[in-house]
Amino acid sequence: MSDPLAADPPYDPGFPATTPAVTFDSGGARLLGVLHVPAGPGPHPVVVLLHGFPGNERNFDLAQALRRAGYAGLVFHYRGSWGVGGTYSWTHVLEDSAAVVAGLRGLAAAHRLDPGRLAVVGHSLGGFAALMTAAADPSVKAVASAAGFDLGAAAELCAAEPKARAGYVEAFDGELDPLRGTSGQALVGEMEAAGDTWRLAGLAPLLAGRPVLLIGTGRDVVTPHEIHHDPLVAAYRAQPVERLEHHLFPTDHALSDHRVALARTIIAFLRRAL
Repeated sequence: MSDPLAADPPYDPGFPATTPAVTFDSGGARLLGVLHVPAGPGPHPVVVLLHGFPGNERNFDLAQALRRAGYAGLVFHYRGSWGVGGTYSWTHVLEDSAAVVAGLRGLAAAHRLDPGRLAVVGHSLGGFAALMTAAADPSVKAVASAAGFDLGAAAELCAAEPKARAGYVEAFDGELDPLRGTSGQALVGEMEAAGDTWRLAGLAPLLAGRPVLLIGTGRDVVTPHEIHHDPLVAAYRAQPVERLEHHLFPTDHALSDHRVALARTIIAFLRRAL
């Protein structure tokens, strides 16, 4: 099987690769996205890429790698982030992710997409949103989370350790420049109010039977694998999620020195899943 990172695919004059800007409506806001459409008549399987908090790493390298492998890749911004209207919240991230997955079906004909082969892939908070979105929408055929942030596990930690709670408030406050309408206190409070309903281990029955990829990060101080990855793998094995694949890469939260390994792992997973 060819390596999608080794070379550019051939030019197709009848159906060239394109990179159109697209928009989606969610909660009264107009979400801005970029679609990476492969060459060829298609219809192409499509992957929604969900970035983290606040979104400094937006995973455009994955979108390009996916396109070279024959997948259409979508990158977009949530409500209240990076110039998009509305206010930012964890709930709005989940609502926006669901709205984009639904909205892609309306773009299928214009952009040679196959909505029957749709996967959601997320990093950090996006990993949380990817698993939550797939659990709520059976039409999502496969889901992957890299360095996923388990908001339910973090809420439990806040309840047990006031110092940890203060640390989350401070950390969230330090990332607000590209966001609007929120604060560290508001985000921690929303996480605590949701509690176990946002604990990713509880999604296992809803994901059973579908391909799930979990990638942990062994040198990560943002989502340490002992809290955010290892317990989730154990829970999905026990419930079980029959088509679970999991890895622990020795890298930091952004997978800074593992981007090629990340792309290859995700593409190999999608080839089996879709």
